[in-house]
Amino acid sequence: QVQLVESGGGMVQAGGSLRLSCAASGTIFGINTMGWYRQAPGKQRELVATISSGGSTNYVESVKGRFTISRDNAKNTVYLQMYSLEPEDTAVYYCNADVYDTAWLHRTNYWGQGTQVTVSS
Repeated sequence: QVQLVESGGGMVQAGGSLRLSCAASGTIFGINTMGWYRQAPGKQRELVATISSGGSTNYVESVKGRFTISRDNAKNTVYLQMYSLEPEDTAVYYCNADVYDTAWLHRTNYWGQGTQVTVSS
């Protein structure tokens, strides 16, 4: 069993910055893609950013140029650096990871508990 533990969420004024982190713990052989998703009230959960094991990244159009996803493979941790935050960024942010959790041939998708990001105007 693997757990994803998030930190860094909170409340910030428009134009401010936050850095989210998510550390995977448990029996881990390796981690493939890691990513961040978010869900605002009344909206579907959407992909915000992903990063592959090799460092390739993808972002939803609305955060390009403002958010940066990165990872530290030695720490099994993924980060989301958020600049120029807007009220529209307010949502619960969820960490996601594809983890080789029993062997290199067995991969499982895990979700974090979610952390609230609130951007005030």
